[in-house]
Amino acid sequence: MDFAPSPRAQDLADRATAFLNEQVRPSEPRFFAEVAGMERDGTWGTPPVVEELKARARERGLWNLFLPDPAHGPGVPVLDYAPVAEISGWSPWIMPEAMNCAAPDTGNMELLAMFATPEQSQRWLAPLLAGQIRSCFSMSEPDVASSDARNIAATIVRDGDEYVITGRKWWSTGGMSPACRLAVVMGVTDPHADAYTQQSMVLVPLDTPGVTVERSTTVFGYTDRAHGGHAVISFDGARVPVGNLLGSPGAGFAMAQARLGPGRIHHCMRLIGMAERAIDTMVRRAANRTAFGRPLAAQGVVRESISRSRLAVDQARLLVLRTAWEIDRVGARQAATGIAGIKAVVPAMACQVIDDAIQVLGGLGVSDDEVLAALYAAARTLRIADGPDEVHHRSVARQELRRVLGEPPHPS
Repeated sequence: MDFAPSPRAQDLADRATAFLNEQVRPSEPRFFAEVAGMERDGTWGTPPVVEELKARARERGLWNLFLPDPAHGPGVPVLDYAPVAEISGWSPWIMPEAMNCAAPDTGNMELLAMFATPEQSQRWLAPLLAGQIRSCFSMSEPDVASSDARNIAATIVRDGDEYVITGRKWWSTGGMSPACRLAVVMGVTDPHADAYTQQSMVLVPLDTPGVTVERSTTVFGYTDRAHGGHAVISFDGARVPVGNLLGSPGAGFAMAQARLGPGRIHHCMRLIGMAERAIDTMVRRAANRTAFGRPLAAQGVVRESISRSRLAVDQARLLVLRTAWEIDRVGARQAATGIAGIKAVVPAMACQVIDDAIQVLGGLGVSDDEVLAALYAAARTLRIADGPDEVHHRSVARQELRRVLGEPPHPS
């Protein structure tokens, strides 16, 4: 394995670093001021500064880099995209969306690129790739344990030339944004089929009669207003043409796994950048703050926190790069165990590193005068989103048991 960046990867990383330092980070005060104004007004959507940065990212060739399919984007391999995604994690509120590389749109674009008909691609994929609209992914439900997608209770029932969608979803990220025009909805089409082929996915325009965007949930008190929030959406007999079915009937579970695989590694790449920013913040604070007669940086316990954080980030990065290399070689499906492994390791690592940085900053660390509290909220959420830690450890353990014992014993 050679993780040295290719010339293309180095060029992209250099351009992303310049964009971060010259455009994105200087724009953060304006971004947070605009978000504060949206909070006061109760509005949702993309702040004007992000729209301006989108144009600048396109000018720099930093657009849709997440999609390795050359038919729909620049065709950047996952390993080459990894450094760019890490750099974007230094400003996760702004930079991923500015480059059209933010979830959940990335996952939905990947789904459409893999499974959409030409008509569906023209209507939905093209404007998403152009950054003209937003989308949400409606899989999780408030009344079931959605970590097991087989529990999904929403129904998608065929009635002549239409599908009728009934159910209630939540954590439909982006769904509060006025630019969100599409929900990719997962529901049961055949309750009598095998447990893994009961579900399907259907494309539902949010202006469809019977679709109600009720409210947004918060994350540790954050509304994530600039990102379109995390909508609770009810589907009360909403009807769409049968041509809105994505892929084939009963393929919903398999498509969800196809969508979540790349999304998980993208989250992990950005988390590396978030942890790096936390270390940078911690070190700068330690070097400029005095306690008990000495700089914090001279205190042994602080030095140990810095060391632990550096080693943890570097170890996690190696796992992420190895998984990216594996995806490029054999595809996300064959790299599923590696993807599960980094999703179990990296969010937990980032939480610990950010927590150590908060401890060094003290009261400043838990306030919105610094970025650590927001970084922690995002990192802690990712120990649940796209599958909780326990599910990913279960996947890794199952593969290890299979490697040694053949078929693993059935869980008690």
